[in-house]
Parts: sequence; C-alpha cells; structure tokens
Amino acid sequence: MPVGPMETISPAECDIRAGDLLQTGFWGAFKSDFGWKPHHVSWNGEAILVLQRKLAGPTSFLYVPRGPSLASVPEPGRTASLADLARELKTLSAGSVFARFDPPWSTVETIDPGDEKPASANDVPRPSLGAPFRRASMDIQPPDTVIVDLAEGDGVRSDENLLATMKPKWRYNIRLASKKGVSVSDEGIDAMDVFYELYLATSRRDRIAVHPKSYYLRLLSLAREYGPGAPDLRLWIARHEGRPIAAIITSFKNGQAVYLYGASGGEKRNLMPAYALQWEAMRAARDCGCTSYDMYGIPPRADPSHPMSGLYRFKTGFGGRIAHFAGSWDYPFHTLPYAAYRVAESARKYWFKRWMKRGGRANAG
Repeated sequence: MPVGPMETISPAECDIRAGDLLQTGFWGAFKSDFGWKPHHVSWNGEAILVLQRKLAGPTSFLYVPRGPSLASVPEPGRTASLADLARELKTLSAGSVFARFDPPWSTVETIDPGDEKPASANDVPRPSLGAPFRRASMDIQPPDTVIVDLAEGDGVRSDENLLATMKPKWRYNIRLASKKGVSVSDEGIDAMDVFYELYLATSRRDRIAVHPKSYYLRLLSLAREYGPGAPDLRLWIARHEGRPIAAIITSFKNGQAVYLYGASGGEKRNLMPAYALQWEAMRAARDCGCTSYDMYGIPPRADPSHPMSGLYRFKTGFGGRIAHFAGSWDYPFHTLPYAAYRVAESARKYWFKRWMKRGGRANAG
C-alpha cells in the first residue's frame, strides 16, 4: 500500500499516540540516560519511537521496542511494509549496521483456570516475518507474556469476576495473604531502597540480572519530573507486621497496565505476598481505567526443565490469555558488521543460559 514519507515528530506526539509504554516519548527520555539516543518519527500515520545504540567506532544499530503496530496494513503485507520502514530508518544514522524490531504482533491462547495440566510441549505458534528479515540471535523484550483482561464488554470486571478467572489455588493464596495480615500499599520512590534490597535478594536466589539502583530510581524520578504524558508508575510494597517482604513496580498508561519488576525476600514467602501484590495492582489498574494488565514475560510453555518454570506457573495462574509475540527481528544494512555482531550476541546468550541453568529454577510464589 502507498505510504507517505517519514517525518520527525515531538516526543509528546509519541506520548499521546503510542499504544505501548515502550513506544512513548517518556520511554525515549528514560533510555537516553542510559546510552540510547531516541528518535521520534511518524510513518504511515503511526508515531514510532526508534532507539539508537552505539557499537564500535562510528557504527550503531537501531531498535524499535514493541513497534510498529502497522495496524492499517493487512497481515500479508506487513513484512514488506516493515522492510520499507527499515530502509527509511537507515536515514537516521549513516553508520547503522542493522535495525531491530520487536513488533507487537502475536498469537493468543486462552488460559483455562480449571486446567492444572502442563501446556503442550509442541512448538509455540507465533508470527514470523521471514526474508529480508532475520530472527535476532537474542530477544530484547520477552516474546511471551500473560495478559489479564480488566474489562468485559462495555464495563469493568468486578473483584468477583477477576477472581473467577484465576485458578482456585491463586484465589486461596490471595485470601490467605489478607487473612495472615499482609498489607500492600503504593509507597512510591521513597521506598526505592527497600525495593532494591529485596530485588538483590531475588537476583541472588533466582539468578536474574539486575540493573544498578540508579536505573530504577531514575525511572520513577523521571515519571515525577516529566509532566503531561508521563505514565503512572507505582512501587508497591507488601509488609507483614511492618516488615517489607516483597515488592513490585507497575506502570499504568493509555489504558494498559504493565507489571515491570518484582522482588521478594527469603522470609515469610509462605504468607503469599507475591499474590497479594498482583491482586492489589490489578484492582488499582482497573480503577484507573486500564483495560488490561500485562504480566510481562514468561517461558513460552509449561516446561518443567526451564529455569523459569516457576514464573510460568505463577503468572498463568491469574488467568487471562497468553500472547506469543513475533520476538526480535533484524533488518541488516551491512552484511559483514552485522555477522560479527551476531557472533558476539550469540556468545552472550550462550553464557546467560548456562548461568541461568546453574542457578536452578525461579519460583515466584
């Protein structure tokens, strides 16, 4: 289909028009503090955030997180349209080696709250781009996630309706946490030290990589400074007898809620604070007008051998639907530098998987 030329737009335009937090002007401003250069463009009627990252010397690569949607393009033509966009993006930086996309296209499976059996071990069906794109050697955004619907028809879901979509044990654990005196509240940026201490404990236990505290501190401080268009970022702390035992960070923006980060200590996990946190965040998101709650990242299927199998079990227990995204795809501009980058990235991915397996399986509950 014919398209107009790519145009530069303001970050505010991305804030207004973006369908995903990672496509907002806010996200571009945040990432600019950590080595990325944001570009805000309009193409084919869509506002798009493009992040640029330096490589060796004058080279760099371009990255479009969770975009573009290409909602106006019929599915058979999306790959060709995305290739057209990639060639346009090359004009943003003459030294760019490739452009990487994480398009928000997905296949969806409904979670049956009464089914306790593992999901099929067959390969997960997900959208595929094909030539001239190449599947990236490493995904940047989680290619699989759980999305809980907070609205139904023209109205919002009641507490009872939300609980009914969950597995029975999850409803029990939410009520158990309340019965045992677990309290949950949004304590905001002032609780960052508490959050990070719990996050480091989670990293040591579950072998997950974490950013320095300044990364998460900047995320919340920018949300306060940014002005109109900023997401509603909340830092939730679960406490028992005043003692912090678990925490999460969530974002509410443009009708979408996202669970970004979670942390828990080694004590009192039997009080089910992780369940209480998710429940309170879901209810708050619904009351703020969000229609969906993205649990943000699970293994592709219920594989007991996966080091994060506990995460799959925990998140799918809240019901909703599983979205299998296309994952990260690259459009190479320069063949030899791109091949060298793939080798280095594949080595990093191999090391990470070995490190994860040595650490055992993560269990959010």
